[in-house]
Amino acid sequence: MPNNSIDRMKELVSLLNRASEAYYAQDTEIMSNFEYDRLYDELLSLEKETGVILTNSPSINVGYEAVDELPKERHEKPMLSLEKTKSREELRDWLDGKDALLSWKLDGLTIVLTFFAGNLAKAVTRGNGEVGEVITNNARVFKNLPLTIPFQGELILRGEAVISYTDFEKINSRIDDVDAKYKNPRNLCSGSVRQLNNEVTANRNVMFYAFSLVKADGVDFGNSRERQFEFLKEQGFDIVEYKRVTPDNILEEIEYFENKIESYDIPSDGLVLVLDDIAYGHSLGMTSKFPRDSIAFKWADELRETTLKEIEWSPSRTGLINPIAVFEPVELEGTTVSRASVHNISIMRGLKLGIGDRITVYKANMIIPQIAENLTQSDNVKLPEFCPVCGALTELRQDNDVQLLYCTNPSCDAKRLKAFTLFVSRDAMNIDGLSEATLEKFIAKGFIHEYADIFKLDRYKEEITQMEGFGEKSYKNLLKSINEARTTTLPRVIYSLGITGIGLANAKMICRYYHSNLEEMKAAQVEELSEIEGIGEVLAKAFYDYFRDEKNNEQLDNLLKEIEITVETVDESAQTLTGMSFVITGSLNSYANRNDLKEIIENKGGKVTGSVTGKTTCLINNDTTSNSTKNKKAKELGIRIISEEDFITEYL
Repeated sequence: MPNNSIDRMKELVSLLNRASEAYYAQDTEIMSNFEYDRLYDELLSLEKETGVILTNSPSINVGYEAVDELPKERHEKPMLSLEKTKSREELRDWLDGKDALLSWKLDGLTIVLTFFAGNLAKAVTRGNGEVGEVITNNARVFKNLPLTIPFQGELILRGEAVISYTDFEKINSRIDDVDAKYKNPRNLCSGSVRQLNNEVTANRNVMFYAFSLVKADGVDFGNSRERQFEFLKEQGFDIVEYKRVTPDNILEEIEYFENKIESYDIPSDGLVLVLDDIAYGHSLGMTSKFPRDSIAFKWADELRETTLKEIEWSPSRTGLINPIAVFEPVELEGTTVSRASVHNISIMRGLKLGIGDRITVYKANMIIPQIAENLTQSDNVKLPEFCPVCGALTELRQDNDVQLLYCTNPSCDAKRLKAFTLFVSRDAMNIDGLSEATLEKFIAKGFIHEYADIFKLDRYKEEITQMEGFGEKSYKNLLKSINEARTTTLPRVIYSLGITGIGLANAKMICRYYHSNLEEMKAAQVEELSEIEGIGEVLAKAFYDYFRDEKNNEQLDNLLKEIEITVETVDESAQTLTGMSFVITGSLNSYANRNDLKEIIENKGGKVTGSVTGKTTCLINNDTTSNSTKNKKAKELGIRIISEEDFITEYL
């Protein structure tokens, strides 16, 4: 038995187990699905060749270990993984003349539910297949899960908790921090389902789709899996979409799913085929890892060969510099692709990338562009010594098993991403089309160094229109929004500068105090600023210090050359709320959102804060009798709690 084969098997087992732990337990990715499958197939081949299976081999160990924060529980029946194939013909041959059900293989978190006397009693994650995590409270807030069902006996079923692409995008859009955004719906779902506070789960729109019935006392299903599905539907469960197939129509039905996945809103990484005949399926038994009555089908990745043109280095606000592969455009899954993230330096070096290399690319799960293989492996890509944004020295760091490249300059423009994000936000300059992700790309390409540069983006029309996700229409919409933002008010400008602690309400008060005279404001002393209602010494010092910085003044002067400030005339007789402070909580009826009501209060000289204090005039909450934290605090302090209608009647 060759020692090098055993050594390679040990290496593969270590690599694959680390990748599985990262993916399932830590929601991170250290290698692509394509690479994992390739290494796994290599391990299986070596195990067959040598007749040796190592103790910790992923071919006999499946799933992740349950984390410590949630209670653990052993499953009544072990949850095995499925044998996989990418061959349609192999799937047809596997049927061996039998009928079966072909359904989506959803990409979320597998959950086992138990019902007693018609009520949800327990929900447990798959865990390592034998022991899972108890997440019953979280399951109770899944959006489509019935908590009470007609069936009164013991019922155990399995299904997938998922978050749709639509909800994934909505949730990510509310996260300003690019680095904090979720990578994919599965990661988001995994984190949502395994929360210790189910309020978080409730806000994530987690859905549950049943795919298997384990137990239903006293029910005769006529030996049919399909009848089990029908029974689950009758109980109020949503089930995975399926098709009844035979060897004659299975290829046609696979094509149906393949065509649908392009617009399917629920994440899926393949299909599952299970025999309809329950007794026959059970008679086949199982291997140590796979049941023999079902098999998974993974989409055969559509590979295209192309040439690597360059590695683009993309800095982020944390200083991390990510490699992006830019290659000759190819058609993949119906779209033109020319870029793919390489994720980190370890993956780039593992691929041995070099400019001019012939590479194969694919779309993971038919969606995310990835490099599958480097055919020439010239390994000539050199790490940049200097940050492409600010020119500072770069530094290679080791984070566990992953090598990462960082910019060492704490003042790098890329790290000022938050400042630019605030600048373009709704209450500041209100520029649509410049999300944090887009700003990050523009900064990385050197388009933006200071605020005024945002108003000069028309200089980069050709580059912007050729960027992925941008086209002529997007560019025109962006330019229109930028030009509309050129006419603005002084409070918006002051707020947009990101002076520590100075919100829009504070900016309005300062502008009102100095009658919108910017030069007087810039020259103001701390003592004078402190006298303004709602400012205080801390904010006054931050405002004063900001305008003592020569660079800040220079950047503001450059910005003023690009914009026109309109002076708001203040009707002093309309300042009926001067000196009053309000807190708004809960949903509103007469106003679209809290910002609309906040603006009305501020226009009348009032102030809106986020927390109830002794200085609060009143708390506005349409649910005046609730036991919310703010209501309790208001009652403790003797602060009035009034409804929106009361506020309108008394104060407007």
